[in-house]
Amino acid sequence: MSRFVDTLVATAAEGGQHRGMVTGEPKEPVRRTWAEVHEQARNMAGGLVSGGLEAGSAVAVLAAAPALIAPTVQAVWLAGGSVTMLHQPTPRTDLAVWAEDTVKVLRMIGSGLVLLGEPFDALAPVLTEHGIEFRMISELLDAEPIEAPVPVGEDDLALLQLTSGSTAEPKAVRITHGNLYCNIKAMVDRAEFAFDRDVMVSWLPTFHDMGMVGFLTVPMTFGVELIKVTPVEFLSGPLIWPELISKYHGTATAAPNFAYAIVGRRMARVEDDDAYDLSSLRIALNGAEPIDESAVAAFTEAGARFKMARECVFPAYGMAEATLAVSFAPLFTGLTLDYVEAHSLEAENRAVPVPEGDPRRETDAVRSFAVLGYPLDGLEAEIVDEHGARLGDREVGEIRLRGEAVTPGYLTVDGPVDTRDAEGWLATGDLGYLVSGQLVICGRRKDVIIMGGRNIYPTDIERAATSVEGVRAGNAVAVRIDAGTRRERFAVVLESKLAGDPEAERVLAKEVVAQVRDAVDLRPFSVVVLPAGSLPKTPSGKVKRAATATRFADRINAAASKS
Repeated sequence: MSRFVDTLVATAAEGGQHRGMVTGEPKEPVRRTWAEVHEQARNMAGGLVSGGLEAGSAVAVLAAAPALIAPTVQAVWLAGGSVTMLHQPTPRTDLAVWAEDTVKVLRMIGSGLVLLGEPFDALAPVLTEHGIEFRMISELLDAEPIEAPVPVGEDDLALLQLTSGSTAEPKAVRITHGNLYCNIKAMVDRAEFAFDRDVMVSWLPTFHDMGMVGFLTVPMTFGVELIKVTPVEFLSGPLIWPELISKYHGTATAAPNFAYAIVGRRMARVEDDDAYDLSSLRIALNGAEPIDESAVAAFTEAGARFKMARECVFPAYGMAEATLAVSFAPLFTGLTLDYVEAHSLEAENRAVPVPEGDPRRETDAVRSFAVLGYPLDGLEAEIVDEHGARLGDREVGEIRLRGEAVTPGYLTVDGPVDTRDAEGWLATGDLGYLVSGQLVICGRRKDVIIMGGRNIYPTDIERAATSVEGVRAGNAVAVRIDAGTRRERFAVVLESKLAGDPEAERVLAKEVVAQVRDAVDLRPFSVVVLPAGSLPKTPSGKVKRAATATRFADRINAAASKS
């Protein structure tokens, strides 16, 4: 049996009697111990096996309620299968297109079964119409329990994690039982989890790796108390997040930049100094994208009034290809920034430090990046140039990873694809450098804008744009135009409540151009102003740069003609 399944079962028999998961906040909170979740999972696993599920089968899951998802995914593992969390349709989704894309995914992963639960049970007729076999999660709960887990090995697949890209060209990361156990064990060790005392609070979606692995699989495997709500509940009222941390004395949470920015602003407007008590929070992980120091500052400044320690901010680097986590910053140090010379970074690919007290730190001649800590146990990292040669400290290149948590590859519509070279190294596509063994990320290789012999990182442009009043925090994106040619340029596409007012848009665009030019000494080709909710994003809330460039190409060119 795999170490992962062994630990799940042992947890249910031991600490699972006392710790568990609270769902249904804020309207109808319900708590189930991990032992109770395990009993539900045993029933469901029995139903899957008696229904003909074979060991090694891929099983897709479509549900939103964490109370259903937890026993369902555990049931699949107990039955010897692998889990794939399907992309969820929204009220605006064309269900016919979604169903066709879902059929592609199911064919790709070799799955003949979807486990269907609330609120998507209403999609049963759509699945039937497209020949997709499904079983209702609610019906499996009443099945006869499995006597013992179906034996699985460390190299058997546990999770097929769909990437954040379009489901029209799906790709799934193949995560084995060995990958999963190694990474979740390394995470709880590095974060110094006390399983009987820590309380995790999360609203992250379970179809994203941070929500599925970090804030469902980890607490369920090791028996950590979990408070779990859905993204819809968070977006409907973001202050539910600090409310739940206060109510349940939460010690660990996580979110991408936009959430910290939103909640920071909302908490700053709360008049009652006793509205929240965030003194218990020791880990507020930020790692879904390059860390936005302004979002962190908004969160920590507002949180300080409610007894939150600034040092709880927990910078991290992760990717599904390494199961989830790659590196964690040292505990209780908060956000540490590395200040480097802009010219050396952009023209020479060197991160030359600018010391504290140097007046250049207050100018645009300096760039700053979050220090993301040391690779977790079982992982090693190196920085290489375009020829694959290893680089030294503070030399910028592509990050490569190797270790037990690194996936063996992808499943694609054209079949399996390896991710590792002959020596086991994974090329991440991320650009960065090492500082005394700690990782620093500059950006994605494919997103870097090359102009005048300089490597311009889109995050610098985006931070400048979002500093302009009227631009929604976390909702500005720099996109490449004519990439790889001598005519390479960039545009800024942003969201603002001023969208729709031509004169206000013109003034806002002019201010954005000025801020960006001051920050990177280059002028955007154009600035496009969109209403809230227009930018394409990943499930974690990260803006998709390539999709933005494609979707708004006509608007980008039209805006340029007006400027």
